[in-house]
Amino acid sequence: MKRQIIIVNMKENKVFIGLGSNLGDRNEYLNEALENINDFARVIAKSSIYETEPVGYKNQGMFLNMVVEAMTFLGPEELLARLKKLEKEMGRPDRGMRFGPREIDLDILLYEDEVVNKDGIEIPHPRMAERGFVLEPLSEIAPQIIHPILNKTILELWTQLKSKN
Repeated sequence: MKRQIIIVNMKENKVFIGLGSNLGDRNEYLNEALENINDFARVIAKSSIYETEPVGYKNQGMFLNMVVEAMTFLGPEELLARLKKLEKEMGRPDRGMRFGPREIDLDILLYEDEVVNKDGIEIPHPRMAERGFVLEPLSEIAPQIIHPILNKTILELWTQLKSKN
């Protein structure tokens, strides 16, 4: 019997993930999320941690936010599923108040230079260009990355947002 060899060309993809927490030991939740993200994505850079005011529902505690750059073999949909599963494992309820308090919030900000809009997944993150808590840490680790829809660098978007406030 002749053996057949199948070669699979698996490419690692660069992703940027936003992390946030405003309940309990916020630093510990961020650290736990980072450890668990490494199970399915290799973190290669991480921003500083920023304390930020909540967006939307204001009557809640301050958030700690950061962004990581990672490499993963997962496609966008599978990556999102793994992040949502991790959120649930860390105590985030399936349904809650939108923009309300949470132990952990994990968002795909960018996935390579892809634009995805289907079945509950939107990449790049639809509100990232209006969120300082995303742009500031993202500009720290990836200032020259170009937003695939707005065709501006992250640093340009961050500078533009700061000038509005």
